[in-house]
Amino acid sequence: MMTLHPKIIDLTMQRVERLLAALGHPERALPPVIHIAGTNGKGSTHAMIRAGLEAGGSLVHAYTSPHLARFHERIRLAGELISEEALTALLDECVKANGPDEITFFEITTCAAFLAFARVKADYTLLEVGLGGRLDATNVVDHPILTVITPVSIDHQQYLGDTLPEIAGEKAGIIKRLVPVVVGPQEPEGMDVIEARALRLGAPVLAYGQQWSVSEERGRLIYQDENGLLDLPLPNLPGPFQIFNAGAAIAALRALGKDQAACEAAVTSAFWPARMQRLRFGPLVEAAPEVELWLDGGHNPAGGAAVADTLARMPARETHLICGMLNTKDVRGYMRPLAPHVTRLHAVSIPGEKNTLPAEATCEAATAVGIKAVTAASVAAALAQIVADCPTARVLICGSLYLAGGVLRENG
Repeated sequence: MMTLHPKIIDLTMQRVERLLAALGHPERALPPVIHIAGTNGKGSTHAMIRAGLEAGGSLVHAYTSPHLARFHERIRLAGELISEEALTALLDECVKANGPDEITFFEITTCAAFLAFARVKADYTLLEVGLGGRLDATNVVDHPILTVITPVSIDHQQYLGDTLPEIAGEKAGIIKRLVPVVVGPQEPEGMDVIEARALRLGAPVLAYGQQWSVSEERGRLIYQDENGLLDLPLPNLPGPFQIFNAGAAIAALRALGKDQAACEAAVTSAFWPARMQRLRFGPLVEAAPEVELWLDGGHNPAGGAAVADTLARMPARETHLICGMLNTKDVRGYMRPLAPHVTRLHAVSIPGEKNTLPAEATCEAATAVGIKAVTAASVAAALAQIVADCPTARVLICGSLYLAGGVLRENG
């Protein structure tokens, strides 16, 4: 299938629109769609919205990317992961309908997801943008019931533009005429672009700091909008940045008419792997039983800042990073906020990933921002070295979703 189009990413709508037409336009037969874009937090916000909807008994289709351990994680049918057999059959159907024409991997899998969603009864469809928004393959739904834009920051400049307003413009491309848009915290120059597009399309804006607010007060999550105040538990997903993701999820649920029970379930029942996930079982844990082992897939400067904020609020403990990154990322920008919180960084190359940054280059970037760093042959080798030096350390495996996915596969 990958031979049909050599580029992994090539943002345009023509190919996916042609294939959807050949398939009978399944995107027009989806259960009501909630479309989510953003640079950081869209996966966690997606997970919280789904938890809130499902707590009220709704059946929810969900499409996310990338996957971590197995490809079929990307597609949930009415709450259940699609079976590998069903996914294979759908992909075969899409390949046949596409014929010899060019298509990217993401485009054809998005079409397969839409086919699945159109054929299985559900109450809602949650779509997470793959990259950007305006030209993303998911942006073929003309009439979603709600759009959501989580915080926008600099990332994927080679595809989305070099400035925050340019990137925000791509994300704002999911806003549709007269459809409400929930907007998480934004930099002013990004918010200006989002608001301008919403105004042009008559889309009601439900924005953090304007139509709703969220904060942590005395160990509780306090959310407020024009419909009143909610006093809820803190999110079960760790990290202070999850307060804002929870706020966007609650704003979305309230816009859909959901009650306080749904909002509470959103913050207490969501699960999203590799976002400050504590690893509690598997070979890595068994090899280092006294280590506090964490996994995070953040990979841009905003992601690094979020992890740093989380580490700063944890109880004091010697902290080591096992870090592998792609050569397309702002590596120093990611590492700089982490420097004050880290004893040592152990740099690894990402196994099986052609765009991995070599461990030596990751090590050099860490040293440049003031982090003591060494290289390691693998995650397991790095962990063994850490255990030898400090058997009770806190260890965070970080820097890339591709590294995180490999860890989850190997760790069971």
